[in-house]
Amino acid sequence: MGSPVWTVIADIVMEDIEYRVIKTSFYAPRLWKRYVDDTFVMIEQRYLTNFADHTKIIQPSKKFTMETETNGFIPFLDAGPTRGGCSR
Repeated sequence: MGSPVWTVIADIVMEDIEYRVIKTSFYAPRLWKRYVDDTFVMIEQRYLTNFADHTKIIQPSKKFTMETETNGFIPFLDAGPTRGGCSR
C-alpha cells in the first residue's frame, strides 16, 4: 500500500463503511468481523441479497464481492472456517 499512513486511512474508511452499513441496514447481521478489507458476515439466508445490495448502495465507488457457504465451507482469509469446527 506504500506509505504506512495509507494503512491507517484504509482502516478508517472501512470502519466508516462498516458503521454506515450496519447502522442503516433493515436486516442487521448476527455477526460482523473484519480483517483489513475482508469481512466475515453471518446473516440469515433470506436477507443475504438485500444486505449485499444495501452495502453496494452505501458505498457505490467500492467493489464488494461476496462468497457464500458451500457444503459447510466458508472461504475467508484462506482459513476456510467450516460449520462445527475449523478446516485444516
